[in-house]
Amino acid sequence: MALLEVKNVTKRFGKVEVLKGIDFSLEKGQVLSIIGSSGSGKTTLLRCLNFLETPDTGVISVDGNDIFDAEDTKKMSAAAIRESRLRFGLVFQSFNLFPQYSVMENLMLAPKLRAKEEIKAAKGTRAQLKQRFAEIEENAREILASVGLSDKEDSYPCQLSGGQQQRVSIARALMMKPDILCFDEPTSALDPELTGEVLKVIKGLRDEGRTMIVVTHEMEFARNVSDNVIFMANGVIEEQGDPEELFGAPKSTILQSFLSGIKK
Repeated sequence: MALLEVKNVTKRFGKVEVLKGIDFSLEKGQVLSIIGSSGSGKTTLLRCLNFLETPDTGVISVDGNDIFDAEDTKKMSAAAIRESRLRFGLVFQSFNLFPQYSVMENLMLAPKLRAKEEIKAAKGTRAQLKQRFAEIEENAREILASVGLSDKEDSYPCQLSGGQQQRVSIARALMMKPDILCFDEPTSALDPELTGEVLKVIKGLRDEGRTMIVVTHEMEFARNVSDNVIFMANGVIEEQGDPEELFGAPKSTILQSFLSGIKK
């Protein structure tokens, strides 16, 4: 059974139909790269998966359970939407760190808020909450070390390079222990040197067996790291499949033109 199944997802903004019936699946531990020109619907698809946008139609299932069904959206409570959103972690292209908080505070903010909610709902004690906070802090330090930033825990975003900020963003997403980690063009705001350090972290996550969806304009990365690649054009999946086949022998004339333009 696939970890993620997306069926007939559509999204319209006014008269513009951005997604026109998206279907795909993703196995646990796989890396899926999504490529395509600007305006093809890649980011909107990620935002729909993360419940930052609500699809007009379609079903999204994780681990065999429907976490979204457009026909039943009115039945979904705010709490249910929050729980569904936690199945996905999203790393933005513009980092989206809180500038007023240190690196450690950025990592611990959401887990601490969630811990407070859970302890309150369970009528737990102050001592239990203190213990959870200590565990969150320990986890934050471990994750920060895994992205090579142990020496930056007290720094603020303005004191970090773009590559360091993006690595903090990845660490923050990992703190919530998502089933699927999503990246929205994580290197688009970085110069080539900083791009390399971020891609190295993503490759490391692949080697750990993380399930990931990566919207990217880095074709070599998509070809070398992905298990599958989706090429989107005009709101549809124009072609998808094994990266070597898709890049080496594209069937779609639109994909052929896209890849030819990149090579030039």
